[in-house]
Amino acid sequence: MVSNLLLWFFIMIPRIIMFISFPRELIKLRERKLMTVTDNALQLLNECDLKFFGNKKKPNNVIEPSEIVTRELIFDEEEMSQLKTLSKLLQQEKFIETQQKLQEKNLPKGITVLLHGFPGTGKTEVVMQLAKSTDRKIMKVDISQVKSKWFGDSEKIVKKIFTDYKSFAKDCEQTPILLFNEADAIISKRKEVDSSNVAQTENALQNILLEELENFEGILMATTNLAENLDSTFERRFLFKVNFQKPSSEVRAKIWKSKIATLRSWQYNNLAEKFSFSGGQIDNIIRKINIEEIIHGSSVNFDRVEQFCREESFSTQPSTIGFINIK
Repeated sequence: MVSNLLLWFFIMIPRIIMFISFPRELIKLRERKLMTVTDNALQLLNECDLKFFGNKKKPNNVIEPSEIVTRELIFDEEEMSQLKTLSKLLQQEKFIETQQKLQEKNLPKGITVLLHGFPGTGKTEVVMQLAKSTDRKIMKVDISQVKSKWFGDSEKIVKKIFTDYKSFAKDCEQTPILLFNEADAIISKRKEVDSSNVAQTENALQNILLEELENFEGILMATTNLAENLDSTFERRFLFKVNFQKPSSEVRAKIWKSKIATLRSWQYNNLAEKFSFSGGQIDNIIRKINIEEIIHGSSVNFDRVEQFCREESFSTQPSTIGFINIK
């Protein structure tokens, strides 16, 4: 009898404890309950202007200010003056004040910027540094993905870019930057309508983009190396247009000095005068210098730097194609 009672005790007591604590565990389970929402469902919520509260995954095309490495921007006086204006404008207080005044005067309050000019002059880097200094996120658009091989999809993708940006901006403390890198791929000169279906699609894309820019209320920055190929209808859509020329000898010397601290003043000037490089080309050489020092474990001297510079330049020696008569 006693043994049966003890057996009952050991069996039932844990069950009684579990029964008593079950409501509390159920509450904890409800607090921990997770719900997975697909990207398509989130898109539908956004299009209906419905707010979803939860842990949102950061989009792959978003760059946080904390992810951007601070770099010194070195340009000529005119370019630096325009960039300082943009930097002041994008400071939060000035930005809000500007948008309010533009809206009061029934003027478009969106800030659109076209950065154009010589390749490798740091146009994309300018956008990064402006975002870093003003604590703004960047939503970067891959232009190659806009031109879909399926007829009609490209137009939907362009509209979705601006829909996604508006939705993303609502979740940001400060208005983010929408970046169109190498924008000439989508805002180039219009083609003859009867030339092909591709031409019709590209013209339709431009019409949608023009409409979106007309009603744009955020910050858009576009970069291109081929401003002369842009369609004239886009000119007035960009409020600021900054032209980046190939750096002068003086600017190049400053860039060299900012990248290498071990050379003498005459050596910086010598490199700047002998090699007409862009900032991007100088960066290539700096990377090779660092690789060389890692491999060999010693500092690179000036002669080696000059050799890297000669290697960076394409050969100007004429090449012979075909047969050579040998006497």
